[in-house]
Amino acid sequence: MNQTQLFIDGARVPSTAGASFERRNPLDNAVATEAAAATTEDALAAVHSAARAFPAWSQTGPGVRRNMLDSAARALHDKSDALVAAMMAETGASEVWARFNVHLGVETLREAAAMTTQIAGEVIPSDIPGSLALGVRQAAGVVLGIAPWNAPVILGVRAVATPLACGNTVIFKGSEICPATHGLIVEAFADAGLPPGVLNYLSNAPQDAPAIVDAIIAAPAVRRVNFTGSTQVGKLIARRCAEYLTPAVLELGGKAPLLVLHDADLDAAVDGAAFGAFINSGQVCMSTERIIVDARIADDFVARLRLKAMALPVGDPRRGSVVLGSVCDMATVQRCNALIEDALVKGATLVCGGRADTTLMSATLLDHVTPEMHIFHEESFGPVKPIIRANDDEHAIALANDNQYGLSSAIFSRDAARAMQLARRIESGICHINGPTVHDEAQMPFGGVKGSGIGRFGGKAGIAEFTDLRWITLQTTPRHYPF
Repeated sequence: MNQTQLFIDGARVPSTAGASFERRNPLDNAVATEAAAATTEDALAAVHSAARAFPAWSQTGPGVRRNMLDSAARALHDKSDALVAAMMAETGASEVWARFNVHLGVETLREAAAMTTQIAGEVIPSDIPGSLALGVRQAAGVVLGIAPWNAPVILGVRAVATPLACGNTVIFKGSEICPATHGLIVEAFADAGLPPGVLNYLSNAPQDAPAIVDAIIAAPAVRRVNFTGSTQVGKLIARRCAEYLTPAVLELGGKAPLLVLHDADLDAAVDGAAFGAFINSGQVCMSTERIIVDARIADDFVARLRLKAMALPVGDPRRGSVVLGSVCDMATVQRCNALIEDALVKGATLVCGGRADTTLMSATLLDHVTPEMHIFHEESFGPVKPIIRANDDEHAIALANDNQYGLSSAIFSRDAARAMQLARRIESGICHINGPTVHDEAQMPFGGVKGSGIGRFGGKAGIAEFTDLRWITLQTTPRHYPF
């Protein structure tokens, strides 16, 4: 069993109330982690600590910040085995997904380190003679970072890395589902020698999350909120931020369409669809949630995808190599079972998989899905995926855009020019041609449109989100005034 404390002002501390909570393994219900349950008093202590540390950290040279982030990347890499074990215990993740999390988390830290010298401004031509006009980017202040459980290392690192690189200080509120995994990220920063107060960590009991988040957002020192999670919770946070005119970067839910056009390489499309649909048992914001196939090749494609899906190993990730480990909890199982039942009653065909009685869920495909079925519109966030048959390209685009979400998407076609034209018409922040919907690189502008959020992470796009752009002028010659 892991034991995790809060990290405030450079020290590991218990909750001021002396309270803790348990996270249990979704497979055997054994206690995976006992974590400190922060109070609003702890939350405000973290705010005060971050606010005190901000002036010095924001003025720290980019070389120092770069070296610390590089050191944190090495420390995170050294914790690979501990992070993998924690992810398996807390979330039921497969080893392949856990190790990819660590890999991309390390790369995200390295990219953030490289960004410290890219926080550039510009000289802007002025109509005033002798006026040197500058657009200058500088750190915003204290940032609240909130990360979810499904990709805990990737998204935990993303919650803090670029804000720190830009000179902000951060309060990291970890997920109640993976407090030990998120705590290990903070340990990596502590090992790197980050000054006290620059990064603070809060874990909390599930029922205390609203009060803690509200208290932090209300604090005047907090100048940005960085949230990844569900669209439902993201809207609540956006409303709260609006009360204080605090900018928020929100990466929310998804219902990613993968379009297989009539001229696609079917083997490549099958591989991309299987990976995008079933990596981490479909519990990824970019997960392929709608497989839209041209009717002319649908029978052949579905037959091939069925064989691929049925061959994916399912099991307890702690006992051997699997592709589909445990889903997060029985609520996921119940939601997915309800989606399956609704689709079958309304005329869908079960291709493979089906209802589950435990959190070990097989890859499940439903063919002939129509808009009347809940799974057409609702995010399954599990290994249950609909196949929707399109009449032609225009119908495929209409189906792809018939949804509230707009995070990732993909198109498979041998005609690159045609695919590029269609990609421009899909309402999503991301589109991959002849690649899976699940694809992330630390330097890329990552984010969605519509119900999938606002703002972008990654590279210079992230810098724009976590800095303020100021206009500063220097009058270099005598200035003429009209009076």
